[in-house]
Order: sequence, then C-alpha cells, then structure tokens
Amino acid sequence: MGAPRKALALALAAAGALGGGVSQAAEWRFRVLLDDVAIGEHRFSVTRTGDELQVVSEADFIVKFLGIAVYRYRHRASESWRGDCLEQLSATTDDDGKVSQVRARAGDDGRLDLTVDGTSRALPACTMTFAYWNPALRQQTRLLNPQSGEHERVRFRRLGDGPLNVRGEPVVAQHWRIEGPAAPLDVWYSAKGDWIGLDAVVAGGRRLSYRLP
Repeated sequence: MGAPRKALALALAAAGALGGGVSQAAEWRFRVLLDDVAIGEHRFSVTRTGDELQVVSEADFIVKFLGIAVYRYRHRASESWRGDCLEQLSATTDDDGKVSQVRARAGDDGRLDLTVDGTSRALPACTMTFAYWNPALRQQTRLLNPQSGEHERVRFRRLGDGPLNVRGEPVVAQHWRIEGPAAPLDVWYSAKGDWIGLDAVVAGGRRLSYRLP
C-alpha cells in the first residue's frame, strides 16, 4: 500500500478526539478516506461524569488495489481522563500484521507509568495524548501517541479559516496544523470549537482524511 506506519499512526493517535461539549454520553463516527476513496471508519464513544472522561476508540481500515486487500489496520483504545490529565490508557494495534500494545497509568507520584510492548518508563505528570477534543492540547509541546507509545514533540500553528465539507454541507472551519512529527497534521474545528476533520499526507503524497458523513 505504501502508507508509512508512522504517518498513519500520528493521524490515528486521537483516542479521545471528540467535541468538548459532551455532557453525558455521545458517539462519533468518522469516515476515513485515502485520496477521497473510503477505506473504513474511526468510531469514538465517550462518557463524561463531572471532570472524569471515559473514551473508547475503534478504527478499522482496508486499502485495496484492483480489488485485492493490500493493507489492513485495526486499532482499539480506551482512555480515562481527569480534567486535562490522562489517568489510564490501554491500546492494541494491528498495523498490517504488526501488533503493538501500549498501556499507561498515573502513579501515586503523579507521573504516568508507560509500558510499550513490555518495556516500561515514566512520563511527566498530566501527560496528554492527541486529544483533539480538549483546547488545552494547543498549549502542549509533547503528546503521547497511543499507538506507538512515543512522546512526540509538537508545535501548533493556526492557519486561519477555510471551507470544509461536513455531513454533506460546506462549513467555515478553523484550520490548525500540528507540526513536529514526521508528517504534519491538519486539524479542523467548527466555530464552536468541536473537532470536525483531519488531514495528513502519507507515502507518495497521498492524503488521508477524516470526515463526518
């Protein structure tokens, strides 16, 4: 298929990526496209109680060439948050046959104890993943990738407003770019601040996109 695993991982690193207006429970389903061809979906369900947030993320992709599957991807993750701080993470990814597991839990000292495929280390207190639903994300200089377990250096840049097709209708959306990882991510928000789209360039200049159907 040719899509580099790292670029795809960064595009999929949003286990908590939901609109900030969730009060009790909600579900989002993003249609995922590669060069405008549908290859699957990424589903999110969220439950909020006070300042605690539980998120379940499920992604399933199949890329075909001449009708034959040439790339398969499955990702399952659950996250627990308290305020802006990740409390717990459990993620399993099958990236075209390469399986990885990432686990994290906040310790008594406040730091996040991270285990990636059996290897452990500690991350700073109040570490965040690529949680696009949270405006505090834009003040971060590092984010945890729930697929790879990498603590990525990042920079956020506002690119202005532009049109985006959402559920079949064009809307004016806020355009942000996350720089620093191997492949920059373009992230789109509604006027209310809800996450409504994502774009990333992968191998061969191909474009991976998240859109609300």
